[in-house]
Amino acid sequence: MQTLSPEMFWLVLTILMTALFWIPYILMQLVEVGPWKAVTAPQNDPQLRTDWAARCKRAHTNAVENLVVFAPLVIALQLAGISTALTAGACGTYFFARLAHYVIYALGVPVLRTITFAIGVAVQIVLALTLLGAM
Repeated sequence: MQTLSPEMFWLVLTILMTALFWIPYILMQLVEVGPWKAVTAPQNDPQLRTDWAARCKRAHTNAVENLVVFAPLVIALQLAGISTALTAGACGTYFFARLAHYVIYALGVPVLRTITFAIGVAVQIVLALTLLGAM
């Protein structure tokens, strides 16, 4: 059995976590508009009336948008055969920063939301600079 590199391990966990971020706001949508309307009217996309659920949806969208940057960087590290304590730690940090970002965004805490987002961006920069040989 082949073992994942630490970077790939954190990438897989991040993908799984991001894939599950829809659950809270969809459950709320089922409550707000009812199961039938929620599953039969995708083109109308009923708006969430609960603030926290709407924030969860935006946080999920943000997580997907950032995964598009993070995942290729981790895959590039894997293809280049680069795995260091810095890259492994950065990928773990990314996972927890994105988890914190989702929770903080859902709770509506503005400054902490920005800080957790910035941590994720900093990790992406570290990974990119590592690939470029600058770190």
